[in-house]
Amino acid sequence: MRSGRSGDGFMRCSDGHIRWGLHGAAGVVFVHRGADGHPYVMLQKRSAMAHEGGTWSCAGGALDLGETPLEGGLREASEEVGNIPPDARPIGHYVFRPADDWHYTTVVVEVTERFGDSINFETDAVGWFTPDEVESLATHVGFSAAWPHLRRIIETAD
Repeated sequence: MRSGRSGDGFMRCSDGHIRWGLHGAAGVVFVHRGADGHPYVMLQKRSAMAHEGGTWSCAGGALDLGETPLEGGLREASEEVGNIPPDARPIGHYVFRPADDWHYTTVVVEVTERFGDSINFETDAVGWFTPDEVESLATHVGFSAAWPHLRRIIETAD
């Protein structure tokens, strides 16, 4: 636990579903633009130890009490895929709110260099993909639902 502030844990949400994150959850989709200006998206392959293991998704997890989605998403990403380049710049976000008392925010963050590796038990692999390649991956069900919104943010960002 992180100083007793951890939001780690399952909760029964107002819609009856059980979800991870006592204070909600957040993740980060990192975007790097290649020399040709085209975007590449970092995703992690979830290990068998994680929910929906074997699927691709963004790094993320439970928010600690008082954390913003950006803070929590970046913290979770650094725990799962390694040190984040210091020039990371948020360019948008999408909020999935299936219940009155729970939400998952995916923050889209642009970086000027590719990075990432499997550094803990939750991640089997890290890859950089074009948006079209993401369409053909076996992705986590939650990420699949958010992807059209995230793709629009990625493809319309300056």
